[in-house]
Amino acid sequence: MSTISIKTPAEIEGMRLAGRLGSEVLDYITPFVKVGVTTGELDRLCHDYMVNVQGTIPAPLNYCPSGYTPYPKSICTSVNDVICHGIPGDKVLKDGDSVNLDITVIKNGFHGDNSRMFLVGKPSILARRLSEVTYECMWLGIAKVRPGAHLGDIGHVIQQHAEKNGYSVVREFCGHGIGTVFHEEPQVLHYGRPGTLERLEAGMIFTIEPMINVGSREIKEMNDGWTIKTKDKKWSAQWEHTVLVTETGYEVLTLSSGSPPPPAFITAPSQPVAA
Repeated sequence: MSTISIKTPAEIEGMRLAGRLGSEVLDYITPFVKVGVTTGELDRLCHDYMVNVQGTIPAPLNYCPSGYTPYPKSICTSVNDVICHGIPGDKVLKDGDSVNLDITVIKNGFHGDNSRMFLVGKPSILARRLSEVTYECMWLGIAKVRPGAHLGDIGHVIQQHAEKNGYSVVREFCGHGIGTVFHEEPQVLHYGRPGTLERLEAGMIFTIEPMINVGSREIKEMNDGWTIKTKDKKWSAQWEHTVLVTETGYEVLTLSSGSPPPPAFITAPSQPVAA
């Protein structure tokens, strides 16, 4: 029997609000992501916006899963070869850097979780391409979401697209169910075989957040207990949305006025997007 929670209409409304607010933090911080800013300053700006403007709670701050020390900041800032969970601090963003900002807010008990890639100054072709392919991977995964589909369908299409472009998929971290709990069932793997794993039902809510590497998929954990880097020091990228399974398809909950548009192949008439 599935342990994946099916959200009620009221819970879905709560998740819509939290998701939009999570996305609006990324809209707000976008103009500040530029050469010379520190990751700590980006954290401070996001924290103040969440707490003082939105009235939301930064979910990562003091988050402490079993076996970890409490996470010390309000957002994650993962620069260049950092795959995920980079802790903001004194690092200064330089021309050509790429950085993932991962934002999760809590509003009325509900979590809105999303992340975007930012290319600083004049990015290299490599950095731009990695970000674009990773974004496509996320949306290809999202487009597989509908009742009756399987989680393996999502992972398969992401893995296929990444590897076709010469990249690798991180295996140790994955998307996750989300609601009033930050991380719940199911685990959403970004690799796999179609027709495998849990069958999707309307009312499920989970994140799709592929981590794609230029080099090998091998990882290493830093001494701070949180920061994860590529073992070969090559760059990594990640994009993330929170997605609701609807009666007819999917609804992306982490959208706002500043969200980048889906790739053209998603909005094409042959690929209708469920409202």
